[in-house]
Amino acid sequence: MIEVIAPGAYATVQDLGRPGYGHLGVPRSGAADAPSLRLANRLVGNPEGAAGVELTFGGARLRFAAGAWAAVTGAPCPVELSRPCGDRPAGMCAPFWIAPGDELRIGLPSAGLRTYVAIRGGLDTPVTMGSRSTDSLSGLGPPPLRPGTVLPVGPTGALPPLTVDAAAQPGVMTDVLRALPGPRDDWFVPGALADLCAEPYEVSQDGNRVGVRLRGTCLDRVREGELPSEGMVAGAVQVPPNGQPIVFLADHPPTGGYPVIAVLTSAALARAAQLRPGDRIRFHM
Repeated sequence: MIEVIAPGAYATVQDLGRPGYGHLGVPRSGAADAPSLRLANRLVGNPEGAAGVELTFGGARLRFAAGAWAAVTGAPCPVELSRPCGDRPAGMCAPFWIAPGDELRIGLPSAGLRTYVAIRGGLDTPVTMGSRSTDSLSGLGPPPLRPGTVLPVGPTGALPPLTVDAAAQPGVMTDVLRALPGPRDDWFVPGALADLCAEPYEVSQDGNRVGVRLRGTCLDRVREGELPSEGMVAGAVQVPPNGQPIVFLADHPPTGGYPVIAVLTSAALARAAQLRPGDRIRFHM
């Protein structure tokens, strides 16, 4: 068992989500930065889709009743183990042993927003519609973590032995989000895609796991009104009537009526999940 002493600003249980339920109005959800969760799980010998903890802006403290292997990836944070005989640092992107009674402390990220903690065996929280993920939009899955939350850990007997000492640390986070045009770019004035890419956008503070709101060049339309609701995907760059883009993340609604001018590539989607308020980014087609 793992006891949450402090969850930080916002922490949830996440795996790779619950795909296949969009027709029922259920988002996929799952880790906002899926590559980081996959890496953390590989480092401790878990299947890539095992459930871990997603931290928003670090600041967490987790106490371990039993010994366990763990790995921390994503937004780089100070990591240390607190124990009666003294604290010791632990590294990012490498498996490390947590002794019984130790407290894992994760500081604030120096860059990025979301950090992932994987435990060998995975978190064994209840499964809802095929996933253990917390969905902030629909309310499915376990509630956000709070002080006193206890997280069970799954069995480790059938897992392969650890074979990796460390993984390469991610490079400098790029300020460019690559995207593909459409599917509704014809709803905008000629040159709107060029306007989208011409100047930087600033990340608003009004964002969450549903989407990243941006401030910058206004994207004007040639059509009035709104679309009938249609399917949406993670990475969709949707433009409401105020002309300011919104990038959909993991907990986005399955449908929407605002036109989508572009869709991020999968690599850019993971980068978008790490944007924090005040960051400035550019789109590139």
